[in-house]
Amino acid sequence: MSFQAKRELLANVAPRYREENKKHKSVILNEFILATGYSRKYAIRLLSLKELPVVRRIKKPRPRIYNSDVQEALKIAWAASNYIASKRLAPFLKDLVPTLERYGHLELNDETRSQLISISPATIDRILKPIRNNGLNMSTTKPGKLLKHQIPIRTFTDWEEDEPGFFEADLVAHCGWSMEGEFLYTLVLTDIATGWVECIALPYRSGSAVIHALDKAQELIPFPILGIDTDNGTEFINTELIRYCEKEKITFTRGRAYKKNDQCYVEQKNGIVVRQIVGYDRFEGHHAYMQLSELYRAVRLYVNFFQPSMKLKKKWRDNSKIKKTYDAAQTPFQRLKQAVQIQKETNEKLELVNYSLDPVLLLKQIQFLQDALWKHVTLAKQPSSGKNEDRQPLYGFKLPLTTEEPTEKNNDNLILEPGIIKRRQYRKTEKPRAKHWWRTRKDPFEDAWDEVCSWLENDPEKTAKSMLSKLQEKYPGQYTKGQLRTLQRRVKAWREKAIITYDDNLLKRNPLAEDTRIGDLKAITVDTQKMEKGKLTV
Repeated sequence: MSFQAKRELLANVAPRYREENKKHKSVILNEFILATGYSRKYAIRLLSLKELPVVRRIKKPRPRIYNSDVQEALKIAWAASNYIASKRLAPFLKDLVPTLERYGHLELNDETRSQLISISPATIDRILKPIRNNGLNMSTTKPGKLLKHQIPIRTFTDWEEDEPGFFEADLVAHCGWSMEGEFLYTLVLTDIATGWVECIALPYRSGSAVIHALDKAQELIPFPILGIDTDNGTEFINTELIRYCEKEKITFTRGRAYKKNDQCYVEQKNGIVVRQIVGYDRFEGHHAYMQLSELYRAVRLYVNFFQPSMKLKKKWRDNSKIKKTYDAAQTPFQRLKQAVQIQKETNEKLELVNYSLDPVLLLKQIQFLQDALWKHVTLAKQPSSGKNEDRQPLYGFKLPLTTEEPTEKNNDNLILEPGIIKRRQYRKTEKPRAKHWWRTRKDPFEDAWDEVCSWLENDPEKTAKSMLSKLQEKYPGQYTKGQLRTLQRRVKAWREKAIITYDDNLLKRNPLAEDTRIGDLKAITVDTQKMEKGKLTV
């Protein structure tokens, strides 16, 4: 029976129902329920109304367009892109999905693939809403009062360069909770036209360190540096950097004092790249500097090839509101391909590099390098209270990217498993318990430790479990499964003293003649006793 037929029956039965006595009402009610299928209480309420409610439109739940296969594939793509916003993720899916399929992280039929690529940002937000959650600012800029008159001022409204090569530059301090003493810095360079990002670790803040970092950046960036725009810190406002820019024919400009928006492009990358990946911890010493440099060698490939961003096209005032329009989200690599100033050979080289990169494997290696870096955190005294003291954990999807005893490494068939884990973004290390450094019994791995170290140096991602199995095969009866925890502790101590290295020569090789696959991570050990604090070099 249709809804309209039920309403017509109700209009005929209701007056008679209200006039009858209790006995006959029960008979009418039973017949009405049998005819309409309504529940008894709802039928009584309808029959008792003197005037029937007017129903202009019936709202029926719409069938789901995106089934569970599409939703699971979206979650994997979101995790592989490091949990970026929906407006950045949606236009990037048409490039990301084929890459994930090529490396076996997704297996989609034509219908699911078509739905996933065409999904809107609003739908992405609705699907991901149940698993999303969110959570120091300290000024380290010392003004350089001299030489300012020699450097022209450029504000955020003056940027109109469509040609790649004009960069904003800024330093990020890895000082933790205290500005005292020496600590590491990161020089962040952001290209205005393409959004290309380079992060270079500095052991200390000085004009010479910045110049050395700019030399390194010119080797890494696939197009020439034409101009830099900085703040008014002494590390930038000095005669050495002015002479360097004149020698290299680089346009040197600066922003206004106390106007952070004049460096809005690089300030955004300070948070979304450096703070999100490295965190707010304090790092100092040569060991931490070397490991931070290795981390950035992998980060630059992931950010520039797999992290899309939107550029502001227009901003205007509509009465009391400021309205903005943005272009479609694109990666720096995609914007660079569209630049007419880039040579054809450079585009072909970058195209092959992009084709050879597996974003999930690259993210796995970045997380392994993160864990290696966080072992070198310098724990300073924290303030007793703060806004972020009791931050709630951020949740995402479990990738097999942790270094705490993962399953056997299989770079050819990585799997993304949904699950709840603490997100690895904007890290702040808490003070650990006191270490148990003394031995209570003889080390069972003393005779084979050199062999274990050689395995770790060639493959630092190797697990203690797999190495114990190899030792059991090589030396039958000498090692038992009960010694796994001991080996895990020894491996953990080794990793705290090792520097995990990353091969980033993809952009330096000739991809037409050589293999461009991502290289495995390697490790080198450093004798920390020979390092003298305060005598660090870039």
